[in-house]
Amino acid sequence: MAKQDYYETLGVARDADADALKKAYRKLAMQYHPDRNPGDASAEAKFKEVNEAYDVLKDDQKRGAYDRFGHAAFENGGGGGGGPQGFGGSGLGDIFDQMFSQFGGGGGQRRGPRAGNDIRAQVEINLDEAFAGTKVPLRVPTRVSCEACAGTGSENKDAAAATCTGCNGAGKVRAQQGFFLIERTCPTCGGSGRTIRNPCKICRGAGTVQRERSLNVAIPAGVEDGTRIRLSGEGEAGGPGTVPGDLYVHVGIRPHAIFQREGANVFCRVPLRMSQAALGADIEVPSIDGSKSRVKIPAGTQTGEQLRLRGKGFSVLRSTQRGDMFIQVVVETPQHLTKKQKDLLEEFEKEAVGHKRGSPDSEGFFAKVREFFDTSGKA
Repeated sequence: MAKQDYYETLGVARDADADALKKAYRKLAMQYHPDRNPGDASAEAKFKEVNEAYDVLKDDQKRGAYDRFGHAAFENGGGGGGGPQGFGGSGLGDIFDQMFSQFGGGGGQRRGPRAGNDIRAQVEINLDEAFAGTKVPLRVPTRVSCEACAGTGSENKDAAAATCTGCNGAGKVRAQQGFFLIERTCPTCGGSGRTIRNPCKICRGAGTVQRERSLNVAIPAGVEDGTRIRLSGEGEAGGPGTVPGDLYVHVGIRPHAIFQREGANVFCRVPLRMSQAALGADIEVPSIDGSKSRVKIPAGTQTGEQLRLRGKGFSVLRSTQRGDMFIQVVVETPQHLTKKQKDLLEEFEKEAVGHKRGSPDSEGFFAKVREFFDTSGKA
């Protein structure tokens, strides 16, 4: 027989407020109370229906569930008296399962083996090592599989641990808080879904112990500063029935005394004597790959000009291309001159004055300065 609507049981409208619900409940409770109706089974049944209806409708969360799902929200639990178990079976619990299963968390079922924790490590290499690639020794404090029990957590190395009775192997348990279902890691098995009959004395059933591991990390050629390298399965062991986590190695590159890097390109600051820049010269410069290159400096080269050496930069990751090398020219002003050098420069200065083609930037700048002052004086 179908249950009567709770609002009809109390004789109130669906939008009745708390005071109206309480007033209707008290009236009906007094009317059908067993003390006033001794031996009347129908009155006793009606009294239970009134209590059940009021227990649901007086609670905002339960009332909201009832308004949305009707009696299905409380199947297997009996309306008001159901408490937390009222959201089980094929009622609202299944509705939550359907909702959360869309996001990979429904039904309390495990979605494959858990993993151990990921760990992070930092390494620093030189710029030339980043160019060529290298292997870096690394010592990492982590958790490893217990040798005494072969990672099973069991004293007799019995990998067939018993299914946890607290979560039935799911690794998680659920508890209702009002209208919501809260899912948390099972406190009995710690989320593994299994319990160890005879825990290992070394790892106490965890299947892992704290150790420091040594390994060599391969750094690929062309790696950039701040690159993160993932080593799958090299993280912490997770214990029985799990897979290890991952190791993430963050690469830092030390500053270089000669070269600077921008992406795949390399920059080298080359100081030139004033005479070399003025007359032109052939110079030898180093490359990041360890070779040497001959560079022709054109006559009249100025500070800040750049000369490109194609294909002398870094390798581009996952390709056969290489960046370029740029020589950044800096013309030095001579210091601590001898008397002869001073005499020569003074003679050169006399020759240079009025020779507009010799120093076009200088002549152009001072011409603009004179024009500026002439204009300002007329204002």
